[in-house]
Amino acid sequence: MDDTSQAPVYPQGTGYGRPAPQSDVLLTQVGPGTPCGELMRRYWHPVLAAEHVTNRPQEVRILGEDLVIFRDGNGNPGLLYPHCSHRGASLFWGHVEPDGIRCCYHGWKFDVEGNCLEQPCEPMGGVNKAAHRQPWYPVREHYGLVWTYMGPPDKMPLLPRFDNMEPLVDDEFYWTSDNSLSAHADLNGPAILPYSWLHMNDNCMDPFHAQVLHSTFSGAQFVREFAVMPKLKFEPFERGVIYKAERRLDDGRVLVRVNTWLAPNITSVPGLGLEPGPSDRLTIFVPVDDTHCRTFVTRRQKKDDPSVFSGAAFANMKPWSQMTVAERQDAPGDYEAQSSQGALQRHSEEHLVTSDRGIGMQRRFLRQQIERVAAGEDPVGAAFAPGEDMVHVPSGNFFV
Repeated sequence: MDDTSQAPVYPQGTGYGRPAPQSDVLLTQVGPGTPCGELMRRYWHPVLAAEHVTNRPQEVRILGEDLVIFRDGNGNPGLLYPHCSHRGASLFWGHVEPDGIRCCYHGWKFDVEGNCLEQPCEPMGGVNKAAHRQPWYPVREHYGLVWTYMGPPDKMPLLPRFDNMEPLVDDEFYWTSDNSLSAHADLNGPAILPYSWLHMNDNCMDPFHAQVLHSTFSGAQFVREFAVMPKLKFEPFERGVIYKAERRLDDGRVLVRVNTWLAPNITSVPGLGLEPGPSDRLTIFVPVDDTHCRTFVTRRQKKDDPSVFSGAAFANMKPWSQMTVAERQDAPGDYEAQSSQGALQRHSEEHLVTSDRGIGMQRRFLRQQIERVAAGEDPVGAAFAPGEDMVHVPSGNFFV
């Protein structure tokens, strides 16, 4: 007789039989035709720092599309579909001329708006060349970055302006980074991050990790005062979400640190120290594709300011690119935490709690905007009338 009373008892909660993790594809898929991809294509996004767009063609990938960016001989930036409309050779191998870029294979030349200027192998230089326009996207230079709009031409909004970024005064200039500095704090770190844009987007409305990751776990990567657990207030904002993090400092002062998230992918974080005043920067999280992203920083900077970034941003640490894996284990930062989440977050395994309220508000806001675009409406922040393109940014460090 089988005595089941003697069967072993196993602890509950083991990993056996757990379901495969799932990502929230509504928020992570950004290619053409996807709901989030169509939302993203209703906004302007930076492609590279303006100083890095030259007369040497470069391959770039943005929102799941492979493109070629260059600056013609007259200084105009262009962003074109890479495969020549003649026989498909890549314009990456083309040569830039004063008025455009010439394909290496049969010499077709296109200007920065894709107009075919020459077909040298055809009679009279191509009598039908106007019928062979190369796909292109409009680009603008703004705040030291080259931006593009990749959505429906008839829905193209004005390029937004931000009240904390202008006007420049005295000897200020726009200091920019296009190498994902905000993830690893190193100018020599990887420009393309091996995970979804949503990792970085979530991070900007997560003030509690500054107290843990950047302060008490890895040491004072910013300033020691951030080790104080903040009192938090999350608030809806006309174009996104803001948080107000209040900390009482050792000297009795109370610091209120205000951060702003602007849909779909822009944040304005105050300086990483205790300097009072409005934020002087923007950070933009641009999807490369579903599983890669790139972050851009543009900042108002005085030419003689000794704080101009020149190496590791984390205090008392080696530059990230020079650290061993063991050293990064001892003092992990955003890159380690976020890359360890995987290329796509395991949303089905998350357990969002009260300290994640800002992230929940962000994601709901994004879903609402995705629904608006799917319904044929314009998303929040898309301005079409002159004078409506200025965005208020309330970020900053304020003592009360």
